[in-house]
Amino acid sequence: MRDNESVIEGRNAVIEAFRSGRCIDRLFIKDGLNDGQIQTIKREAKKKDLRIEFVARERLDQMSVTGAHQGVIAYIAAYEYSELEDIFSIAEKKGEDPFIFILDNIEDPHNLGAIIRTANMAGAHGVIIPKNRAVGLTATVAKVSAGALNYTPVVRVTNISRTIEELKERGVWAVCADMDGTVMYDLDLKGSIAVVIGAEGSGVSRLVREKCDMIASIPVKGDIDSLNASVAAGILAYEVVRQRRV
Repeated sequence: MRDNESVIEGRNAVIEAFRSGRCIDRLFIKDGLNDGQIQTIKREAKKKDLRIEFVARERLDQMSVTGAHQGVIAYIAAYEYSELEDIFSIAEKKGEDPFIFILDNIEDPHNLGAIIRTANMAGAHGVIIPKNRAVGLTATVAKVSAGALNYTPVVRVTNISRTIEELKERGVWAVCADMDGTVMYDLDLKGSIAVVIGAEGSGVSRLVREKCDMIASIPVKGDIDSLNASVAAGILAYEVVRQRRV
């Protein structure tokens, strides 16, 4: 989905956005372009460890709001990202064990916004998302979160697997949602916990799944075997809440 107020089009505009310190979530460049300005944009993206998506002109034309993209379109974050330490700081101030959501390549802004809202309502201390191959903090995400972004820090990291390892070193257990796992009621989800939710359709990636300490399945009674990512996040979140109250 396109968030018009979050789009910057044209080479000079994108270069200035980088140099002014604006947070660019996604960067699209027409495949085959490699002139001086494009090289400058590539260098700026590399400094920010931002993956460039090279696409056909037709794709850029579809994304364009102005019709004058010059082969370059960038999406700007609607909110500032936090640092991992902010999540631990909030948990410490509340005197609670860290409760974190980790989202593995969620691409739908409505799902991301809904999960951030659920995370806030369930008392989670923060949400972690990847820099690449996932939606960032667009205007749609902010709207769907219903104000939760003002209270729930969202951290953007380069590598989800590495981040899980870092969290485990700090005493946080990671549990991912997967229909082939152990029924969530039979798992110990108390203490410091990170709930990992996978992408729509494909679920949690293999490498991320292998880093998790537990695999939790949500009991289903119907004829289909998968849940919307935000619904799965909500169900698992409130099992964590239930166990913390026991």
